Amino acid sequence: MTFKAEYIWIDGTEPTAKLRSKTKILGDDAKGAELPLWGFDGSSTNQAEGRTSDCVLRPVFSCPDPIRGGDDILVLCEVLDITLAPHPSNTRTALAEAAERFAAQEPVFGIEQEYTFFDGSRPLGFPEGGFPAPQGGYYCGVGADEIFGREIVEEHLDNCLTAGLGISGINAEVMPGQWEFQVGPLSPLQVADQLWVARWLLYRTAEGHGISATLDPKPVKGDWNGAGAHTNFSTRAMREGPEGYAAIITACEALGEGSRPMDHVKSYGAGIDDRLTGLHETAPWDAYSYGVGDRGASVRIPWQVERDGKGYIEDRRPNANVDPYVVTRLLIDTCCTALEKAGQV
Repeated sequence: MTFKAEYIWIDGTEPTAKLRSKTKILGDDAKGAELPLWGFDGSSTNQAEGRTSDCVLRPVFSCPDPIRGGDDILVLCEVLDITLAPHPSNTRTALAEAAERFAAQEPVFGIEQEYTFFDGSRPLGFPEGGFPAPQGGYYCGVGADEIFGREIVEEHLDNCLTAGLGISGINAEVMPGQWEFQVGPLSPLQVADQLWVARWLLYRTAEGHGISATLDPKPVKGDWNGAGAHTNFSTRAMREGPEGYAAIITACEALGEGSRPMDHVKSYGAGIDDRLTGLHETAPWDAYSYGVGDRGASVRIPWQVERDGKGYIEDRRPNANVDPYVVTRLLIDTCCTALEKAGQV
């Protein structure tokens, strides 16, 4: 007997990478064994030139394929060159190194992935040649006059759960046709790997309905909310009392030191200045701030975290199109280094 393995990888498209995938047929002898390396034409994915176009796929995460069912699987891969060294487009390796370096601090992430459905060139729910009613009733709304695409969202949620991904919730967002799903809390590599697979499943599920999904951070210009990937983060020290809140403040202060705000923002997704304007529940892209319960700050400390004296922080700056390997690495490097120096580990 054979089964299908859908090999998924992140390409080299700039400024925002795309997901690619192709199907490999494997025999029963591959079940329970280490999945094989595979190759692809990097000249067709912005990862190589035509005269030296071979690139290598190395499986790093697999799960049941909820689309095909049966014994078929989804296989997330990292990209290597023909020497089996990490390809320049491979951002996973740097995260793996950071996660290992700070493993003792037990960093944990939850990422809130916003996205927008499009029907052709229009956001789903936007009338042809015009605009819907202003924002206000769409967020977590109900009813056919305010909610668009719920059948796709529910199917995507079921697909993610069948695949065994760590999905923790969904909700309708502020703009018509805009939704969110949350991945985590999980360890750094787990949350990033599973978010990439959940994105692939989002595109694939919507494809079956003739609808596209975009991670564009500002899909409609003007007085409409953008789309982010708010990233929730904590370490063991931040989660444990009675010194947890002090560790949280250390992390928040570290994120605002020197050139760090700009170092982070420039790696938080293309088009970030279109979204982080200081309006629509964002802080300005070129100013750093943090505050309790403040959705207009760069970093929010949830109100219950201040009350409990421990918990996590929410970095509200990352775009919907952010690379999760990059945002998790940056938060680990900045916050865990600061906590280590402060002896708050």
